Amino acid sequence: MTQQKLQDGLGRRIEYLRISVTDRCDFRCVYCMAEDMTFLPRQQILSLEEIERLARLFVAQGVRKIRLTGGEPLVRRGVVDLCARISALPGLHELVMTTNGSQLTKLARPLAEAGVKRLNISLDSLNPERFRSITRTGELQQVLDGVEAAREAGFERVKLNTVVLKGRNHDEVQALAAYVLERGLDITFIEEMPLGEVGRDRGEAYCSSDEVRAVLAEQYRLIESAENSGGPARYLRVDGYPDSRIGFISPHSHNFCDTCNRVRLTTEGRLLLCLGHENALDMRALVRRYPDRDEPVRDALERALQYKPARHEFSVGGDVQVLRFMNATGG
Repeated sequence: MTQQKLQDGLGRRIEYLRISVTDRCDFRCVYCMAEDMTFLPRQQILSLEEIERLARLFVAQGVRKIRLTGGEPLVRRGVVDLCARISALPGLHELVMTTNGSQLTKLARPLAEAGVKRLNISLDSLNPERFRSITRTGELQQVLDGVEAAREAGFERVKLNTVVLKGRNHDEVQALAAYVLERGLDITFIEEMPLGEVGRDRGEAYCSSDEVRAVLAEQYRLIESAENSGGPARYLRVDGYPDSRIGFISPHSHNFCDTCNRVRLTTEGRLLLCLGHENALDMRALVRRYPDRDEPVRDALERALQYKPARHEFSVGGDVQVLRFMNATGG
């Protein structure tokens, strides 16, 4: 059966869906959520069956890549079986996941066997005390062991994600790069996104991708690359390290909205048309209103996409622009 194609009102093809399977997490990272969090009651979040149904609907409409996120997706019971069902959908090019790595020593291999092709692991410091400070609850060695388990599990690629913050970890850019290059992994350095009130001025910690690149260039010869992983990252190669890529996600300094190909499904079933705006479609209400009919759900989706914003309006300082936390958005 020929897949349909989703397209927004500006003609951008929607081929990438990020799904937050839970807002819960065993970490409390300072850029993601407040230290004292109240999580959603179970009846407000999508069931695994609803997530699978929506994944199937999107793939039938031309989505080629699905990323499962959280919170921490691996604390959701049944997520490995969900991965196996989604990865088997006809027409899906790849299923990938973002995780904090805390559960990978036991789940890396089952995830690979369930059809997850690539894994992104959040890692913001190689210093145990600093890692604890950033995550508030995390143990560095547990995550490093998880990285090693992922390397051995058979994924097509394993990548680290690092949110760079001045005063917290910006001085570890070279050390983190050396860590991945020595192991044949990838890394993406990310500018912090202003989502949720986290109790501090985000502008003071802002570190641009250009600054990170300049620091890396002091240590390595960087080679421009036109590679694309299907998301917003821009990649470089490093001379002498053919197995690794260094990426940058730069929502402030190098806006990528003109090529945006993605939408996000929150853990409570809101389809966010743009990370930087609150306009959304209530997919949970639709699938529960039409448990046996996809057509009205699909029609509502196609109408909503016509209002996908042209761009986000993130700024470095000032008031929080979007009140929802990243853990409910899908990190």
